[in-house]
Amino acid sequence: MPRKILIGFGADVDAVSGWLGSYGGEDSVSDISRGIYAGEVGTPRLLKLFKKYNIKATWFIPGHSLETFPEEMAAVRDAGHEIGLHGYSHENPRSMTLEQQKDILDYTYDLLTKFNNGVPPKGSVAPWWETSAEGTLLLLDKGIEYDHSHMAHDSQAYYLRDEDTWTKINYTAQANTWMRPLQRGKPTGLVELPGNWYLDDLPPMMFIKSSPNSHGWVNTRDVEQIWKDTFTYLYREEENFIFPITIHPDVSGRPHVLLMLERFIEWVNTHEDVHWVCMYDMAKEFRDNNPPPAGAHMPRGLEL
Repeated sequence: MPRKILIGFGADVDAVSGWLGSYGGEDSVSDISRGIYAGEVGTPRLLKLFKKYNIKATWFIPGHSLETFPEEMAAVRDAGHEIGLHGYSHENPRSMTLEQQKDILDYTYDLLTKFNNGVPPKGSVAPWWETSAEGTLLLLDKGIEYDHSHMAHDSQAYYLRDEDTWTKINYTAQANTWMRPLQRGKPTGLVELPGNWYLDDLPPMMFIKSSPNSHGWVNTRDVEQIWKDTFTYLYREEENFIFPITIHPDVSGRPHVLLMLERFIEWVNTHEDVHWVCMYDMAKEFRDNNPPPAGAHMPRGLEL
């Protein structure tokens, strides 16, 4: 069997929604305008890049971005890219009640389905890659087939468990009350395509005034080299692997980052057995070749 290396872009269209509470710019007219740039300038530039290299990507679109930039998002849809969930206002699931999480999931699922001519989203990215204890079950009950928010691997898909539990350190209590190993939850049929902060354009290359670990002036060639080194190791050491990259029109719509993406794409294309695919294709490849565990809680519509 020939090798099969699946690589693809997940484009998170945070745009204005990212500044409504996540990035700390909700009261800044200037920061809000940066979100407008992402929707109206960055998005068309990324579409042009993907067309140039005949790449179909997965666009994870917050409900706010879809309703604020309907023409730009229609261009994404009409170009044949996959569309996935990314909250409504880029809100943190860990900060919300169960009811709030469910209301947002219901609304954005219906919104994206209607927008995508009746085709429901198959995948989800949690805003800020922060997931709640209830998040996996909510996605399963909605029929979502894959997630791209957890980080228990970096090059292989896997099936999520519903709720791992752990005991935090409590310095005010006896040590024997908190010396406990992690307890693994129950297996599910939700495919996880691992997220990876080191394959994300935003932390090193986007200036956010309220974020101490982000300054935005990292040389693109440093980021490019990290991506190349990661790919080189996996290409040498693993027979088959996935390489999901996370980008944002807020960042990768900038000229200097677009040039970096062009260099990286052309470099990757010098390797054999590499396929540029959507995230759903990665998840389907894994599911087709790895039956879910017996008794696993399956996504609605895929019950065993």
